[in-house]
Amino acid sequence: MEFSPDNRIVQLCMQGMHLEEAGKYEEAGKIFLQAWIEATNDFEKFMAAWYVTRRQTDETGKLNWYSTALRLALKLNDDAVKGTLPQLYARIAECYKQLGDIEQANKQQDLSLASVSVPSDKGPFYHGTRADLKIGDVLTAGWRSNYQPELVMNHIYFTALINGAGLAAALARGNGRERVYIVEPSGKFEDDPNVTNKKFPGNPTRSYRTQYPLKIIGEVTNWQRQTPEQLQQWRERLANNKGEIIN
Repeated sequence: MEFSPDNRIVQLCMQGMHLEEAGKYEEAGKIFLQAWIEATNDFEKFMAAWYVTRRQTDETGKLNWYSTALRLALKLNDDAVKGTLPQLYARIAECYKQLGDIEQANKQQDLSLASVSVPSDKGPFYHGTRADLKIGDVLTAGWRSNYQPELVMNHIYFTALINGAGLAAALARGNGRERVYIVEPSGKFEDDPNVTNKKFPGNPTRSYRTQYPLKIIGEVTNWQRQTPEQLQQWRERLANNKGEIIN
């Protein structure tokens, strides 16, 4: 399933997160459980289970829900969720440790270390920008961040979701028109640590970064564009985001 902010389960999880930020933890727990009940596929159930776990007050409850999320993640075998496996195993290990089962805790910790892997996403990949480029050009690291202009980026970023690249183009600095290019990585790449296991478990936006050039092999013009109101909301969120960019 492709991640979408318009998805009902994603919206419920976001609603629960807002309640958590307001200190309304019991209400948040109810919303997360509602997301679990309404989930219609394994991806939605995986996401809902992750959040239900956050509101468990005892180790047994946490263990049960983390184990449920892990089972669903392994069943999905999808790049969007693989990034969460090390953290899931580590959290399950901590539950076993707190419950006094050191043997299982050590076993799960070993699985956590063993599950760290390089993304195997085959794309196609996209990069959103306002720069006017042509097929055969390459994109490289070393440019200033769109979100913190004083920061020179050590990586170049891209995504396997065309609408995500379209949003990046709309938010990019500059006066040129929004462009979404099809790109080809020339070297190894990794999950973008600025989004992986942050608000959502794993890397559901299939966002990546690389220190190697990206070659432009095409351009697309058709993607889901945000309304002016939605773009303003995104700009306000970015302006209010005080977290550091992992560079």
